[in-house]
Amino acid sequence: MTMKVKEIAELAGVSVRTLHHYDEIGLLVPDEVTEAGYRIYSDKNLDTLQQILFFKELGFPLEKIKEIMHNPSFDRQQALIRQRDMLYRKRSQLNEVIRTIEKTIQESKGERKMPNRDKFTGFDFSHNPYEEEARERWGDEAVDESEEKVKNMNGYDQEKFNEIFRELARIRGVSPESDTAQDKIGIWYHYLNEVGNYSPQAFEGLGHMYVNDERFTENIDQFGEGLAAFMSQAMSIYAERNKS
Repeated sequence: MTMKVKEIAELAGVSVRTLHHYDEIGLLVPDEVTEAGYRIYSDKNLDTLQQILFFKELGFPLEKIKEIMHNPSFDRQQALIRQRDMLYRKRSQLNEVIRTIEKTIQESKGERKMPNRDKFTGFDFSHNPYEEEARERWGDEAVDESEEKVKNMNGYDQEKFNEIFRELARIRGVSPESDTAQDKIGIWYHYLNEVGNYSPQAFEGLGHMYVNDERFTENIDQFGEGLAAFMSQAMSIYAERNKS
């Protein structure tokens, strides 16, 4: 079965311009283009579009989606399984955030008193949901070790994690080169190495992701606007000063 671009757009709930853009960047190229310039899509194209939209729902940028799907080792079934599992985790975290919002609304109405530690329930940065990216950068062994340690984290570890981010947010107005900033970012470096295995180079690369990937920026800046950029700069300086 073949379909024209307008039919695909209506079926998938995306704009014609979006499909044109996907074609232009080589992400979703229609199986056929008529002499008159009309794009003709196949069922296989439709499956590819579905896969793209799953990745987008998880927050992957188009460049990363193209890189993953054009990899010769890409397995659609395995990708679907991973996407399903990631969406389950995302749903679970969103449910936690919703419950935190509901409690905060009740507190604002004077209906309950909310302990400070409960105000950040659901903001979980103790694991990297974009596992494939981490594996590409640091290798399977380091990621597997980190995941295993994260699974064994207790409530104290999670509170410690949030405490570090809140403290970094508090000082984000100082120079990233200052002793204060470097002391605090050093705490973050050592904490990461409690739950994983990060060299100074990997630490610096992680900092770059904080500003180059809008997903990380958005999540980190929930602790304080501009925190991701501040941490990225401080992490680069820390890594440079501590390279072997």
